Parts: sequence; structure tokens; C-alpha cells
Amino acid sequence: MTNDLLLLIFNADFLFSLIRITAPILFAALGAVIAEKAGVVNIGLEGIMMISALFGVMFAYWTQLWWVGVLGALVVGVLLALMIGFFAFELKTNIILAGIAVNMLGAGGTIFLLSMLTGMKGNTGALVTRELLIPTINIPLIKSIPVLGQVLSGHAVLTYLAFLFVWLMWVLLYKTPLGLNIRAVGENPDAATSIGVSVQKIQYIAIALSGAMAGLGGAFMSMYYSQGWNSGMVAGRGFIALAATAMGRGEPVGTMLSSLLFGLAQALRTKVSGIQGVSSYLVSVIPYLVTIIGLVAYAISIKNKLKKRSPASKGA
Repeated sequence: MTNDLLLLIFNADFLFSLIRITAPILFAALGAVIAEKAGVVNIGLEGIMMISALFGVMFAYWTQLWWVGVLGALVVGVLLALMIGFFAFELKTNIILAGIAVNMLGAGGTIFLLSMLTGMKGNTGALVTRELLIPTINIPLIKSIPVLGQVLSGHAVLTYLAFLFVWLMWVLLYKTPLGLNIRAVGENPDAATSIGVSVQKIQYIAIALSGAMAGLGGAFMSMYYSQGWNSGMVAGRGFIALAATAMGRGEPVGTMLSSLLFGLAQALRTKVSGIQGVSSYLVSVIPYLVTIIGLVAYAISIKNKLKKRSPASKGA
């Protein structure tokens, strides 16, 4: 059985699926990063992904253009995030409660919306054709390289964008005036205000970008990964993204690495379930076990870091 597991992991197909599974988690996690940097907690990522996923399919179906579906999902993600921001910043609602409300809307409201818009219940399988799915790209030169070409080439457009956005997010946060303002607002809003930075404006921008990332993650799920929308399709990826952000210490590169770890857990669950003699109950625990181990490791590292900074350790 051990040999079967090793053969499953160390092959091009598994690594290809690892990258594919990681992409939607990474989109949502980057959304959590940009919000956290501005001192905002966007716990509504799960609901934003669900609702954006539905509207991505619907816009693509209405226009018969896949890219309009992706753009529509992005816009819906931004609008939902701005709604959370409006309730939190203008109406002074607890932002956690606002996020939970969006999550509940994503879980139950999408089924009602689907029924109202199409008369269908549960999924959009009858609406989706190959032309409405996000296309895949075979990268010239790389696709011809043995093994490497099988792993890196042939992914959907949004898969490559997810990993490209890691670098773009880092550039935004650390190489632009807007990024400096976002970090200043997140670290010390009073100091940011004293130098003329509008805290509320920056937080609106950050949470809108957060919603855009989650919207792209939703479009990826419905217009490529699942090839259609169905209830429960996001399956906790919005919450996993929050854990990935915590493990990555709120940094784009660290968040990407932790997202890959969660993607690995999801891929293992899928692959290991095909090994004869392995309990399905054991397989279903893998993602949650990895989440717990990762968060424990993160907590220990933070604790050790605080110990090093404590006056007692300096005095010693």
C-alpha cells in the first residue's frame, strides 16, 4: 500500500492536479491577505465564492462568452465585498457578522437565485457547454519537456493568473504608494490619518480587491474545476483560505506555500481514495488533519517568535 501511495504522489498527473486544486484556494487566500493588510477581516470569502461562481456561469450562458462570465464573477465579488464594507464602515455593523451573513446567503440564497433565474434546482449542468468553460493553455516549448510539460502546461488561464497574482500582490503591497498606505492603515490607522491618509477609503479599496480575488476563485470553481455550478461546490475553500493566510503570516509568498500545502491535502484525499484497502473515513480526514497540524505549527512559531522578543529573553 505504501508503494501505491508513493507512485500516486510522485508522478506528473498528481502534481498537475495539485496545482489545479490549489488555484481557487490561492485566489481566496490572496483576497484575505490584502484585506488583512488593511486591518480588515473578510470572513465572507466562502459566500462570495459561491455567489460569484453562480453568476459567472449565468453571465457566460447569457452572453455565450466565457470571459464575460469571468468578468461578471469578478464584479459580483467586488460588489459583495463592498456590501460587507458598507455595513461595517458606514452602519458600524460587526464585520464578522456581515461576513457570516454573506456566507449564509452563499449557502442558501444561491439555490433560490438559481431556481428564480433558470427554474433549475441544485446545479447548472444543463446550461454549461465546453465553449463556456475557461480555456486551457498549452505553453510553447515547456509543453514538449518530459514530465515538466505534463505538470506546468495545459492548465486553465485562471490557474496561471492565480500564481501570477502572488507576485503582483507583493509588488502592490511593497512597491507602490497604495500598498504603503494599505500597510500603514492596517498597522496604525491613527498614524495613517495623521499624515492625511483616508483610512476608510483605503479599507474600501482593500476589501474590494479582496472580493475581486474571491470572485475569480468562484469563477474558477464553476467555469473550470466543476464545469458548472452546484450547491456546496466551494466546500469550505473560503475558510481554508483564511487558515492558509494565517499560516503564511499574511504575506503573499508564504500564503502561496501554505495554499499549496492545503492543495496537497485535497489532492491526497482524491488520489488516496482510489487505493484499495484504504478506509474512506480516513481519507476524508486528511484535509482537516493537515489544517490542524499547520495551524499548530504556525501557533508554535508565533509563540517562539514572541519569546525571543520578550524583555526576559533579552535580559538573559
